[in-house]
Amino acid sequence: MPFLRNFIPFMVFLWYLPTFAKGTGPKPTYTVFLSTQISTHPRVGFGAEKIVKELVRLKYDINLKVVNYNETFKKAKGAIVISVVNDPVLNKILPEVVKKKALAAGKEGFTLTYTSDGTLYIVGADASGTLYGCLALIDDIKVKGKIPAKLNLIDHPQMVLRGTCIGLQKPDYLPGRDVYEYPYTPESFPWFYDKALWIKYLDMMVDNRYNSLYLWNGHPFSSLVKLKDYPYALEVDEETFKKNEEIFRFLTKEADKRGIWVIQMFYNILIPKPFAEKHNLKTQDRNRPIIPIIADYTRKSIAEFVRKYPNVGLMVALGEAMEGVGQDDVDWFTKTIIPGVQDGLKEAGIKGEPPIVLRAHDTDAARVMKAALPIYKNLYTEAKFNGEALTTYAPRGSWAELHRNLSAIGTVHISNVHILANLEPFRYGSADFIQKSVQAMHKIYGANGLHLYPQASYWDWPYSADNVKGRQLEVERDWIWYKEWGRYAWNADRNREGEVNYWSNQLATTYGTHLTAGKSILKAYEESGEISPKLLRRYGITDGNRQTLTLGMLMTQLINPFRYGLFTLMYESEAPEGEMIIEYADKEWNKQPHVGETPVQIAKEVVEHGKKAIEAINLASGSVTKNKEEFARLKNDMYCYNAMANAYAEKVKAALLVLRFKYSNQVSDLEQALPFLQKSLTHYTELVKLTEKDYLYANSMETKQRKIPMRGVDKTFITWKEMLPVFTAELNHFKRSIDSLKNNKTGTLTKVLPFKNAEVQLLSDFAAYELDTSGLVFSDTSVKIKEITEKLVGLKGIKFSKAVQINTGTEIKFTTTNRVKLLIGYFNEKNPTYLAAPQLETDASANNYGQSEIKIANAVIVNGFPPVNVHTFTFNTGSHTLNLGKGLCLVLGFIDDKEQIRIFNAGLDRRGRDIDWLFE
Repeated sequence: MPFLRNFIPFMVFLWYLPTFAKGTGPKPTYTVFLSTQISTHPRVGFGAEKIVKELVRLKYDINLKVVNYNETFKKAKGAIVISVVNDPVLNKILPEVVKKKALAAGKEGFTLTYTSDGTLYIVGADASGTLYGCLALIDDIKVKGKIPAKLNLIDHPQMVLRGTCIGLQKPDYLPGRDVYEYPYTPESFPWFYDKALWIKYLDMMVDNRYNSLYLWNGHPFSSLVKLKDYPYALEVDEETFKKNEEIFRFLTKEADKRGIWVIQMFYNILIPKPFAEKHNLKTQDRNRPIIPIIADYTRKSIAEFVRKYPNVGLMVALGEAMEGVGQDDVDWFTKTIIPGVQDGLKEAGIKGEPPIVLRAHDTDAARVMKAALPIYKNLYTEAKFNGEALTTYAPRGSWAELHRNLSAIGTVHISNVHILANLEPFRYGSADFIQKSVQAMHKIYGANGLHLYPQASYWDWPYSADNVKGRQLEVERDWIWYKEWGRYAWNADRNREGEVNYWSNQLATTYGTHLTAGKSILKAYEESGEISPKLLRRYGITDGNRQTLTLGMLMTQLINPFRYGLFTLMYESEAPEGEMIIEYADKEWNKQPHVGETPVQIAKEVVEHGKKAIEAINLASGSVTKNKEEFARLKNDMYCYNAMANAYAEKVKAALLVLRFKYSNQVSDLEQALPFLQKSLTHYTELVKLTEKDYLYANSMETKQRKIPMRGVDKTFITWKEMLPVFTAELNHFKRSIDSLKNNKTGTLTKVLPFKNAEVQLLSDFAAYELDTSGLVFSDTSVKIKEITEKLVGLKGIKFSKAVQINTGTEIKFTTTNRVKLLIGYFNEKNPTYLAAPQLETDASANNYGQSEIKIANAVIVNGFPPVNVHTFTFNTGSHTLNLGKGLCLVLGFIDDKEQIRIFNAGLDRRGRDIDWLFE
């Protein structure tokens, strides 16, 4: 019966569709030969169906012959044989030369070839290979307008996994929930239940030869499976649950016949809200150890998921919701996740192992893999290509070393093109940059897989940010993004001259113009495609999505990046060797030679790229005859890139002169900076005009995770128009600062008023100490404070055991009747002994208490330790428990939340004075 269910609908289509589309002219007749075993290969059937449709479109007469065990087929001109090389029916009658070619092609490979009798063979090494052979023939037919008279092609993909990603996540949090917590419901994700949209997306994937679709969600199991032991863990009602089952089965079936693995991603340890409430637990707690009931629930969830959806793989994110790197990662993966998969396989009677992809994010993936491979073989590793951005096609340093180490394990390593926070929302389609990036994945990282995020609007998928009536689908807007990455994931070593012609033809066809204009459009894409990568890698704070590059940056962020939690890995690994703005200024003052890519160089280059992008897009404008409205939006994006490039370039010139003042103390340096800052604002004002009517937002993540240029809470600071008053106020404050310096010759100092202690009741028995230069900071050592900023003197710190902090962590229990801030001091050095400061790049919960930003830099010096930066955690009235994880830190006391904290650098590290006051 399964044979008939799968085979009969396909046969009906193939037999009767051509009947209604017989050619009327003298065009030749083609006979398509298939095996009766086609029902066991839905991918072969799908490929054959597409070929028949294409030939019918060309008005050829089509016959279909199904060959069984006792038949042969007539070899002649006009015969098309579609088969898998090991098909039990056709294998024995396929020519040996054809079989050898197909087998030589390898996994997902195929041969597309004629034999001397005129028969055309499309034979794959496996079912996916046959499908791709069919698609290759269709591509050739579309270019030439007919079936080519000569064909002798053997082809296969370079990358083993070539996947795209869709997030079942939203721009903001659901009420009463935290980051990543989005049950699958029609209210949250109406598009998830749209079968037509899924078919459109899956067809895009197969046309671009993608073979894996990653669905991202914090905890999907409570929307997709029900457990006998934990019925209360289900997060959706019965009607929604049935819809979820139905659409998920539909999706996996449709994906499978297109050669696509659906891979469901989830975070650890994250649990559903009803389960958490039942057991009085948090849905996510980074510092929570492995609890037996959570492990049991998770294992059974995975087992039921694997049993219920056997064509689905899993992607595991051990980081963020677990405590970074440690033995818990190894234990959770090997004692909960993999056993859960194995339980499900056993229950379903499945022998093959579905793929499990391990994210290297915030975990020691090599260590985890070493423990896991002896018990499970079908494992993959994945790590971000350029963090959560696109910055360079020449990665280096420790990040490149991590990728190479994972590649050396012997399993397939996947490069993840993640979030793209510096590209959002403007269109991006630089074939040159993307081809070089994929080559770098192979040659620098040793990766053999691609995991691709949407180019923009990840958190708002399926829509783009464009202000188009009825909304615009991101997959349609960014067609070239998917097509370029897919093409180079298949083969990254294509000839550059040929690629220029290929993409120019694609663009000319899309916009109904000639090849010369197509080349101009490609040039506009490639010139603009250098701007955002160069800006972020030379001026940015982070490669993460807490920074929205296209919204601009504050002057304080350019001149004092460490205050904002500078993510140095971006400069050390995800950029060519070069200098930050602060390094360049220091070398200029000290007359030292510069090294590598410099801020001044990039300022000049991005302005030139913007100029050339506009010139190129304008050259093509007059000849466009198709998709005119979309072309107008593309053209506007080129002007946006140009305005942004100029705004940054002028602001960087101003920043370098402001930093010179830090050394010279000459107001004239600030006066020279002023016109550059004014020009920057002029260009930014132009960017506001270009985007005001055309874009709904700059960034699709509109939560407290966003910090740069401004903290984005409750959908604030998501447009350029909202940022314009901020940059205007910054300029005006700078003018007043210059006037004040010119008029204030006495250099009078404002008296520093220390913070006042807030009343809280500690619920644990810890000793307090007064913050001063004799304070003992740990209960089990004689280590004292050497220097301390006046703002902190007199606060009551809390002593913890140094040994306990390192081995167990820091837990603070207290009750307060007023809203308060808790001051925590983090040692400013990367070292496993020290508690890592909150970092949104690796921990999405790192700003849940407003703690991610340094409030006072270099505020305390403890004998024998690095300088201490102060962060604050804000708490409402009531009882609280704060777990800070393992590692040394200082608990510096409580202050009333109403106390104003002017962010500053106390300068106890002796690296220079704070000049942020010039702008705020």
